[in-house]
Amino acid sequence: MTPDRIAFLKRVIVVNAFVPLALVGWDALHAKLGANPVEFVLRSTGTMALLFLALSLTVTPARHLFGAPWLTKVRRTLGLLSFTYACLHVSIYLTLDQSLNVLAALRDAVTRPFILFGLAAFSLMVPLAWTSTNRAIRRLGKRWTQIHRRVYIVAVCACVHYWLEVKADTTKPVIFGLVFGGLLLYRYVMRAEPRGSRAT
Repeated sequence: MTPDRIAFLKRVIVVNAFVPLALVGWDALHAKLGANPVEFVLRSTGTMALLFLALSLTVTPARHLFGAPWLTKVRRTLGLLSFTYACLHVSIYLTLDQSLNVLAALRDAVTRPFILFGLAAFSLMVPLAWTSTNRAIRRLGKRWTQIHRRVYIVAVCACVHYWLEVKADTTKPVIFGLVFGGLLLYRYVMRAEPRGSRAT
């Protein structure tokens, strides 16, 4: 795929990525977010963060299975979209739920484990996003790969956060957990195979 087509594809992904957010904004303007609007927006942004995290991790197996090396070019975009939604998720929690009271948020993390796992996931995402530039990749060298392997820890913490938060219907967090588990298993199998037998 040519650079122009890849650039166009990235723009399409970004535009479509914010459609759900625009729909939430539209519903908010028309008071259609249900009995607990803050919870609805928090859950929506958190789900989108998990979705784009899963899509970014799906790039490598998709590239191998379908012989499409150009998919690597959109992985960073997907990862940064996940981080963007995670930032929105945390910002809404701190502002609308905790009224920018940092001490209250810390107490919340101590008393409610799902908050602790959510903050852990977000804290681990920050250095991944910070080191996503070409300059950081060149500067860090092999360390960059080691740092970005932590994305699976982010996935685990995020899934536990989601599972503990929903309490009753755990269908979605279980699905995300199975997806991330399958991706981690694929990564393990690929690393175990001899280099010569891997798809390029």
